[in-house]
Amino acid sequence: MPGPIQSLERAAAILRLLAGGERRLGLSDVASSLGLAKGTAHGILRTLQQEGFVEQDPVSGKYQLGAELLRLGNSFLDVHELRARALVWTDDLARSSGESAYLGVLHQQGVLIVHHVFRPDDSRQVLEVGAMQPLHSTALGKVLAAYDPVAHSEAAEGERAALTGRTVTSAADFEALLDLTRARGWAADLEETWEGVASIAAPVYDRRRMPVGAVGISGAVERVCDDDGAIRPRLVAAVRDCARAVSRDLGAGRF
Repeated sequence: MPGPIQSLERAAAILRLLAGGERRLGLSDVASSLGLAKGTAHGILRTLQQEGFVEQDPVSGKYQLGAELLRLGNSFLDVHELRARALVWTDDLARSSGESAYLGVLHQQGVLIVHHVFRPDDSRQVLEVGAMQPLHSTALGKVLAAYDPVAHSEAAEGERAALTGRTVTSAADFEALLDLTRARGWAADLEETWEGVASIAAPVYDRRRMPVGAVGISGAVERVCDDDGAIRPRLVAAVRDCARAVSRDLGAGRF
């Protein structure tokens, strides 16, 4: 089994050193505290600075933790708070809709499933927490792309692969779908990702009224859609009510 990577260990040690004790430390302080050569310490600090994990005061030349660490920490806390706030409401959504309920967030170029409630029947199901779904074709992904500028860029600039015969791949048609999503406040996936499967999703907001995720349901087309192929209105209402409830619990207020 490969051993630890020394440079990463040293970088982690520097971050821990900057996180404790004095607010700012000079190069000599960092090097002597960790028993590193100045050249080694400077190289690691320079790399951490380039990545935003460390900042250098232009006057004193001393180092402190950077804003990127705060962003990553807030992201970790936001996802866990989002999941915690959504537990009860997604349980209710699965029960009222009779379908599987999902909670997803933007991760890299896709949707990361952070919570999954099984469809309330005796069928065999696989837990999908940790699974990645595409941004351009799923209901969760369309919601994120419609309301989150970062997700929009990822979906617009990335490859929109044709996963089924119904997948929208052209830039103009995709933007039209996002416009529709914003206009009605929810998104649908009618066999665009998986044959025979339809999904509905709506955005979740935090106390800053920023989109932090999407909640939705997924099931067989014949259960999610009416005979004429339209999404069942009661399911749309259930998904939107769930998204509003989670948003209120996150401090978004009434909307």
